[in-house]
Amino acid sequence: MNTKVETVSFASSTNDAQTTSSFSLKNTAELLGRVLIVGLFLLSGAGKITAYTATAGYMASVGVPGAVLPLVIATEVLGSLAIIFGWKTRIVSVLMAGFTLLTAALFHNNFGDQVQMIMFLKNVSIAGAFLLLTVHGAGPISIDNKSR
Repeated sequence: MNTKVETVSFASSTNDAQTTSSFSLKNTAELLGRVLIVGLFLLSGAGKITAYTATAGYMASVGVPGAVLPLVIATEVLGSLAIIFGWKTRIVSVLMAGFTLLTAALFHNNFGDQVQMIMFLKNVSIAGAFLLLTVHGAGPISIDNKSR
């Protein structure tokens, strides 16, 4: 019983030491993970701006009105930046998870096409990463952490 108390005490002091150093491996990996999760969305949003008409046409071809394109671009670009900087991370990441699942259902629902099935599963996996981010937050290297 005494050994367990000492082990818990040691683990607690190790965690305290890690939170004081803002550039530990864990903290840096959390920041890099946030950047990697949303990199696709940031590039995709920027691409939609440069190919606005073609994107609106593609959306219309699957039954999504092109009028929602500005909202899609804002979601991808601003949501990505919020996640990268760690601003309102829990809220933004749950919204991005919903957006990603909705995108999968609307645009990648032809499971007879292997590429579309892989794209669907990719989106589901990314939504899972967003949900983990929702639960765990951005970590110490973030605006969220600075506002505490």
